[in-house]
Amino acid sequence: MSYIIAIDEGTTSTRAMLYDTDKKAFVDHESRKLHQFYPKAGWVEEDASEIYANTVAALLDLSGRVEVKDVLSIAITNQRETVIMWDKMTGRPVYNAIVWQCRRTADYCKEIPAEFIEKIRDKTGLVVDAYFSATKIKWLLNNVPEAKELMENGRLCAGTVDSYLIFKLTGEFATDYTNASRTMLFNIKTLCWDKELLDYFGIPESILPTVKSSTDIYGYTEILGKKIPVAGVAGDQQASLFGQNCTSPGEAKITYGTGMFLLFNTGDTVCKSKTKMITTIGYSVKDKIVYALEGSVFNAGSAIKWARDNLKLFDRSADTERMALSVPDNGGVYVIPAFSGLGAPYWKADATGIITGITGGTNSNHIVRAILESMAYAAKDLCKNMEADSGYDLAVIRADGGASANDFLMQFQSDVLNVAIDRPLERESTALGAVYLSAIAINAMSEEEADSLRKTEKLFVPSEDREKFENYYKGYLKAIERCLL
Repeated sequence: MSYIIAIDEGTTSTRAMLYDTDKKAFVDHESRKLHQFYPKAGWVEEDASEIYANTVAALLDLSGRVEVKDVLSIAITNQRETVIMWDKMTGRPVYNAIVWQCRRTADYCKEIPAEFIEKIRDKTGLVVDAYFSATKIKWLLNNVPEAKELMENGRLCAGTVDSYLIFKLTGEFATDYTNASRTMLFNIKTLCWDKELLDYFGIPESILPTVKSSTDIYGYTEILGKKIPVAGVAGDQQASLFGQNCTSPGEAKITYGTGMFLLFNTGDTVCKSKTKMITTIGYSVKDKIVYALEGSVFNAGSAIKWARDNLKLFDRSADTERMALSVPDNGGVYVIPAFSGLGAPYWKADATGIITGITGGTNSNHIVRAILESMAYAAKDLCKNMEADSGYDLAVIRADGGASANDFLMQFQSDVLNVAIDRPLERESTALGAVYLSAIAINAMSEEEADSLRKTEKLFVPSEDREKFENYYKGYLKAIERCLL
């Protein structure tokens, strides 16, 4: 027997997934809840020490069920854009992790001159937004005295979650191309930290990690009592793109997690969006760089969690499918869950969520259905823009993430998009992509073999009643207009 363990460090949980290389399947997993803190309105933080402690606990518990000698490697996939700063000598974080959802630097982003915004877009493929890492790093340097002191003494490390875990596990300070491409500091054409951008934000390159391929070996850890390579690293959405085998230009996947993310493979072409989509590095295999268009919706699964925990509309997320199907339609109700502002294609940092269309006949089922429908409408926003940018017409989108288990949402998504939705047999696409990258890194699998492994569990085909679903979407656009006021 031989295994690869994938660390899937997400926004709300840390998981370790055990992949059997003979069965070509996950056979076990461990999960730890990750707590979030909201010190001020719009601020989101996590305890970096808890992130690492969760990782170690999940790894140790999972590895205790197999022979450690059979573990070939450990892969990492992670929540992106989240920033951690720590002491290079001790490994101790100097502040909480500033989470990708955090809006504390939104006002600063508004002050960046238009000409420099265009320069950032040209170099990094990103729009200027508090979502990305650069302004978070700048905020930490300006507001945490210990960070500045450590920087002056050559002891400061700043990076995304993957680089922190790599450092803690191996002692090496590195990240991969996909995570670097989310910082607003990395030139995706030259594949280097960009000096002009670093100078503008006042961030020295010395505090940033070395950038490597997604299929590199990043170092070795003895956390399990045996020297094991940490190999195969990618941001969660890019790992999902690879795990869904969207490896040819024009192939796309959608992931329903805390947020919702649509990635569209553009091959070796850096496709500059004209519709406020993001251009990003999709993944890298050895020396090959694959680019992608991406649309990011900040709140998807988080809206389901909000309806469950704050509104007490249901006990389990699985209940939402039954509730949505218990009413013939949304009753004119639309929900825009802009808890962290609006992402693509609107990019309005100060937007807040709204519910419209409530009448005396509205009940909890209508609201739950409208929350699910909001994901489908947001995906249509992204899909039509990506098709315009890329020149490809999508025939199918591959879906994964927690909400992809909801048959109502998958069918409604297909109906709204007028595109088939392909749900895979293995829905843990993010961890799976990290496993494939790790296996390639240690020569346990070829890229061609990874491409051949995906299997479809169910295909959702769109309804022929286009007028009905176009009218639904028009109602959503009216709700968006109100949200943007």
